[in-house]
Amino acid sequence: MFSPSDKARVFAVPPGVDFPRALVEGLLARTAKLPPEDLARAQVILNTRRMARRVRELFDQGPPALLPRLSLVTDLGESVDLAQLPPAIPALRRRLELTQLISKLLDQQPDLAARSSLFDLSDSLAALIDEMQGEGVSADAIRQLDVSDMSGHWARAQAFIGIADHFLTTDNNALDAQARQRRVVESLIERWHKAPPQHPVILAGSTGSRGTTLMLMQAVAQLPQGALILPGFDFEQPAAVWDQLDEALTGEDHPQYRFRKIMQALDLTSDQIARWTEDAPPSVARNRLVSLALRPAPITDAWMSEGPKLQDLDTATSAMTLVEAQSPRAEALAIALRLRQAAEDGQTAALITPDRMLTRQVSAALDRWDILPDDSAGLPLQLSPPGRFLRHVAGLFARRLDAEALLTLLKHPLCHDGDARGAHLLHTRDLELDLRSNGPPFPDRESLLAFAARQEQAGDWAQWVADQFCDQHISGTLLLAEWVTRLRILAEAISDGPSTETGTLWDKNAGQKALKVLTSLSDEAQHGGAMTAHDFADLLGALLAAEEVRDRDAPHPHIMIWGTLEARVHGADLLILGGLNEGSWPEAPAPDPWLNRQMRDMAGLLLPERRIGLSAHDFQQAIGAPEVWLTRAARSDDAETVPSRWLNRLTNLLSGLPAQNGDKALEDMRGRGRTWLQWSEALEEAPEIAAAPRPSPRPPVAARPRQLSVTEIKRLIRDPYAIYAKHVLRLRPLDPLVQAPDALLRGIVIHEILEHFVKDSVFDAALLSRENFLKRASDLLDTHVAWPTARKLWLARLERIAEDFLRAETARRSDGGPVAFEARMNLKLNPLDFTLVGRADRIDINSRGAMRIIDYKTGAPPTESQQSKFDKQLLIEAAVAEQGGLDGFDPIAVAQAVFIGMGGTYKEVPAPLDKEPCDKVLAELKELISAYLEPDQGFSSRRMLHKDSDFGDYDHLARFGEWDRTSDTYPEDLT
Repeated sequence: MFSPSDKARVFAVPPGVDFPRALVEGLLARTAKLPPEDLARAQVILNTRRMARRVRELFDQGPPALLPRLSLVTDLGESVDLAQLPPAIPALRRRLELTQLISKLLDQQPDLAARSSLFDLSDSLAALIDEMQGEGVSADAIRQLDVSDMSGHWARAQAFIGIADHFLTTDNNALDAQARQRRVVESLIERWHKAPPQHPVILAGSTGSRGTTLMLMQAVAQLPQGALILPGFDFEQPAAVWDQLDEALTGEDHPQYRFRKIMQALDLTSDQIARWTEDAPPSVARNRLVSLALRPAPITDAWMSEGPKLQDLDTATSAMTLVEAQSPRAEALAIALRLRQAAEDGQTAALITPDRMLTRQVSAALDRWDILPDDSAGLPLQLSPPGRFLRHVAGLFARRLDAEALLTLLKHPLCHDGDARGAHLLHTRDLELDLRSNGPPFPDRESLLAFAARQEQAGDWAQWVADQFCDQHISGTLLLAEWVTRLRILAEAISDGPSTETGTLWDKNAGQKALKVLTSLSDEAQHGGAMTAHDFADLLGALLAAEEVRDRDAPHPHIMIWGTLEARVHGADLLILGGLNEGSWPEAPAPDPWLNRQMRDMAGLLLPERRIGLSAHDFQQAIGAPEVWLTRAARSDDAETVPSRWLNRLTNLLSGLPAQNGDKALEDMRGRGRTWLQWSEALEEAPEIAAAPRPSPRPPVAARPRQLSVTEIKRLIRDPYAIYAKHVLRLRPLDPLVQAPDALLRGIVIHEILEHFVKDSVFDAALLSRENFLKRASDLLDTHVAWPTARKLWLARLERIAEDFLRAETARRSDGGPVAFEARMNLKLNPLDFTLVGRADRIDINSRGAMRIIDYKTGAPPTESQQSKFDKQLLIEAAVAEQGGLDGFDPIAVAQAVFIGMGGTYKEVPAPLDKEPCDKVLAELKELISAYLEPDQGFSSRRMLHKDSDFGDYDHLARFGEWDRTSDTYPEDLT
């Protein structure tokens, strides 16, 4: 196939050319005049499975032929003559072993790192070990680094890196994947050195970015019939620029750096790299433009000398569109519109981006046209139904069961998914309403069985829920094997339901992958040791996140979403390079807790810029496509974004070439992008809907409330619409599912504490002490408040005001004492046919036989001015008492009514009975009620709220926000 040569044989394909197609066409052209079996003798080594699949597809589409032997770089050890090496140790086993070793180290030296960083450290150290094995770097090379200026950090790092010694010096029976791959390549090279193969051996598609692969490429290129075929080689780059790429610290982030490294290793110059085929890229002019734009930073002055020589900029950019959207949503919508157009025109089009959020937004936008793109990345397993289900089940071990966690699992589509799922969902709905209304915040077996007693047909179901969900929280440590067993048993039991049917948890692609993850974790569990439930849940989440599931539905045949690596594997008529912002494309290098750039360079490890260089190479290949879109969002998360360095270079270069119409070409690119953005804005444009007016409904008099509580009079004054919604429409706010120690609960508990304490001390004055008060408070807080933090906080507040309260209570006892608690009141307002009801927290009778009304407030008590105008609770209670409306009491004079504030400080605010006598209060109350019993009186929303920021339960129903307090009310007669 190849003529003899004393030089290494290296071919290349320029950016923009479909690499797999060029590979196949070149092979067929070189063997066209040879016997068919010559092609079959050739061995083609490819770098990825995607590349191998595409090459095989292209051979299948061509004429009949005996195919070459296709293999992968990572599969060379599977051949018979190299199979003496045992299989690589699973990566999960190494991770678990490292976790155990780091855990022991942190136990011995807690100041090395936080315990919460255990899994992150083990992952990072595993990655370092992999890299050292792949690059052939020994632990001694790391230890001998010159670190005189960073001794403190280096001492801590060495404590961890010392763990790597055991794994780097292991024997052949316990090799990591990278170590085994290096042994395989070394053995293969040794065998080739003794007996060089005489058949063609071609390594195609790799850039040699890893040390082991580079070593293999060097060996292949020097075989008698060996050859390398490089993807995306820049034939337009001058020799002087190639010479500037020798230094890794300054050239690693350049797209062609790895090819320079290959040429150095093989003693070749750029002009000795031959074209694999004569296929020209879609736009030679564009390749020249991009080559100049991406020159290494130290020699960008070449723009001044070479820029004026660029020709045909109009041709180079005529098939390029630059979309600079104001937001990621606008960017995604413009991309979706273009992909839709491509689908309609029959074009093959692909979005290439590492930004998974952008791909999800584009997929969602395409869904409106029923276009399902072929997403190469698929869905992370942790976000699939089985993945979410397993993570929720693992969460039962890690924390106390609350209502949210319980209902999240009960409503999951994989929970109880047999024939009786309809009844299961019905019972789940009833349980949710019961938990919202009655609690408790942390459901247990007793509360679930109490719910079953209130429901006639939910007994067996509630028993099943109690058996599977209650008492699963484990606070200690268990062996990993036991955690996995518990998880699988519990997950299957919850999925199956109480019937004997088997659930569908492990069905379909996602379920099978989830089962495979659990099985592999079970197989390696012996290496995991003991861990807490939180650590197990974190480990499970990380393992599920590492797997992906392809959509089971048939995607559109011509619309694809690819990662950046696919740019060198597939070909398309249109490539959209999305998310071209710094931090997205290229991604920011991950922080390295072990070695800085200089130390990595000295040790022979890869620099952080390696990934940037690989991304740059993917960008250079993709931008050479027949038609290209470059897109970015100017803002993200309410912050300005920075354009990708490659896009920035391209636009700056074009802007600086006005003599060749570079600035006009750039403006045309932006103009084409603005057109699509305008179309996307038109697509989003919604008809203007007039704002809702401020409501003031006027229901029929017969439908208006004829009974209100004393506390609701304040609401009738401040927000009449809330009274209308509650009593006319009979709407009640839905209680929150996630209960919290809020102001309402605190008020209820403080009222009960005070009632019990004062009752106890009525007959035994000795109980009127600080110790007894705090003991009673502590007991009732333990009974009614399920949150330890809230209990301590509320008890601390009571401790702070206990002395002031007891001093004031002692003074009150010197002038009478309590005679009733939670006293019911009921008063008919004649002739209005209206009833006033309520309860008084506490009733005292003083030494003169007059009444004292006390109301406890856990918030700020209303001032006397507020009581006169709005918060008339105590004034009305006093008027009701004098009218004989208190149960168990004849009409009696009220000497005092007082609010007792039990908030952050103790405070008493008396009602202004002298300024607002009971007769006046009663007359004003009748006037208020009679006004709202008139047909022309509307129940206006937010009539006189204290603050604009006050929130009402029915504000959303009144469409508050579409109007404000300055808006006029809109009376509406209802029938």
